[in-house]
Amino acid sequence: MSDTQEKRADMPDAEEDKVLHTVRFEPVGVEMTVEEGETVLDAAFRQGISVMHGCKEGQCSSCKSLLIEGDVEMQKYSTFALPDYERETNHILLCRTLAFSDLTVELLNYDEDLMRRSIAVSEYDATLTQITELTHDIRLLEVELSRPLRFWAGQYVDLTIPGLGITRSFSMASTPNGQRKLEFIIKKYPNGAFSSQLDGGLKPGDRLVAKGPYGTCFRREDQPGPLVLVGGGSGMSPLWSILNDHVQSGEQRPIRFFYGARSRRDLFYLDDFAELADRLPDFRFIPALSNAEPGDDWTGETGFIHEVLGRTLREESLDGEIDAYTCGPTPMIDAVMPVLQMAGVAPERLYFDKFTQAIR
Repeated sequence: MSDTQEKRADMPDAEEDKVLHTVRFEPVGVEMTVEEGETVLDAAFRQGISVMHGCKEGQCSSCKSLLIEGDVEMQKYSTFALPDYERETNHILLCRTLAFSDLTVELLNYDEDLMRRSIAVSEYDATLTQITELTHDIRLLEVELSRPLRFWAGQYVDLTIPGLGITRSFSMASTPNGQRKLEFIIKKYPNGAFSSQLDGGLKPGDRLVAKGPYGTCFRREDQPGPLVLVGGGSGMSPLWSILNDHVQSGEQRPIRFFYGARSRRDLFYLDDFAELADRLPDFRFIPALSNAEPGDDWTGETGFIHEVLGRTLREESLDGEIDAYTCGPTPMIDAVMPVLQMAGVAPERLYFDKFTQAIR
């Protein structure tokens, strides 16, 4: 943990007239300030203090913590993320918590490596450069930022269409190479406020705003054991970034990439995966179709991806401690997690990013 995180953040002159409270995170001993009207999680992002988080909208429970001392108010949240009985025992969601006094908060889940590698959240002007059709309902969105964004492979940003006031979270598919160009693999939904703009609404030259980086499901370097990646739909985006960042690093480790789709028309990047399989010493891309259609002429794996994952890990018996990353829809991740745990993946080496439906 850096020295700057051991101390209370300095207050700029511009904040002197704002109502500020101190938040102390235990057991790590990190202190920061929070403005009234600002969530505790947003205050942490602003000051470059990275605590565990996921959806930022009170739906996933990743930022669940215990309020030890202080007065708070909770914004609207899902009781699936924070059941009433936990709220009655002073559990809170940092992304929904407003402070009205100094607070002491016990972090129930924390990662000191994550906190050491915190990056302060910032806004970036962006220009849309290209939209490419990858499948019938998945698009590749490319933008150029006004300045480079520093992030870790697997993280995401909030993208805003200023003219429409639409903001959605999307994971970078590109690697953190210090350039200003970012790529996003985005799945279209029939009534998706943002995704419905990808065919005919947005066009090259349009202005966007990117804010980030966010996310704790990012690649951890210098791990010797196998790397297992599991995704579905636009969950390909952060996993593609993690995979290519690993390849660019020159590290050598066994890699198994599982990707769940309904039918053959939902698969993409197959030539890229074949090239990686030829180039890397111990790499397998394992797509699985849950609902193969007539004419798919499919000879690969079938069934739900968690079933294929379980069968493959039992048959292969990979040596060494596995690092597992799983990204995609919540039901898929909920099915995949116990399979990975039964395969012996240690809780501290299991990283996930649940793609929840936006509520704003």
